[in-house]
Amino acid sequence: MNNPIPFLPVFVWNMIAGIVFPLVYIFFVIGLMGKLVEKGFPQDLSRKVIHIAAGSWIWVWPLLDPSDGWSYIFNIAVAALWTLLFINKGLKGTPDDTAVKTMTRTGNPKELLLGPLFFTLSMEYIGILHFMTYIGVVVMGYLGWGDGLAPYIGARYGKHKYKLLGREKSIEGSITVFLAGFLGALLLYVLVFYSFPTIEMLMWMIVLGIIATIVEAVSPSDVDNLLIPAVLLIIAYIISVTTGVSLFETVIPHF
Repeated sequence: MNNPIPFLPVFVWNMIAGIVFPLVYIFFVIGLMGKLVEKGFPQDLSRKVIHIAAGSWIWVWPLLDPSDGWSYIFNIAVAALWTLLFINKGLKGTPDDTAVKTMTRTGNPKELLLGPLFFTLSMEYIGILHFMTYIGVVVMGYLGWGDGLAPYIGARYGKHKYKLLGREKSIEGSITVFLAGFLGALLLYVLVFYSFPTIEMLMWMIVLGIIATIVEAVSPSDVDNLLIPAVLLIIAYIISVTTGVSLFETVIPHF
């Protein structure tokens, strides 16, 4: 969108839309989850909701004005802050740190240097290089929603187990990668582009969802936050080259 406040420089508006709005949004979600946990909401599910909310930050994309060619990158500012936090806590934190207790499985600070850090790095890569693109939205749908919710569903409800490359997974968790990821990608598509995807785009969302599900199933522990976006981007490039469908096209939403 164009800068809605004409007397403000574009970069100032983009700082507001790219930094202030996401900060208010994510701290609202964190605060809400904290209150719900106090009332009995499962803490492990609360962490997954925060993970999904963080990966859905791209709802601010259409609010930014990319006309100056650079300041749209403020959209990754919050992810960059979390990256610095994870590096700091991962290297210097203790098991008693709040960040360590709430974002690791075992209480080991080093865990923050793996999955959580890789997730924010993927957010930054998508936010800079695939801003307002179809593939950027689809990747964050499957990474944030599908891969985010699958471990909880698999651990809580997974009854049908299987092993790939030595890692135990569940069919229920893998189905969640696909279904939750597809719904997340669809919702984010509407929030970012203010329109519904075409039948062709829905088809490619499904294809990429199947790929994301396979990658999550075979991925070594803690690196799926890098592998899922990497593989989806490679497959999307192959699709674009072989079919002429540009999944990397920058889209201008219609208000």
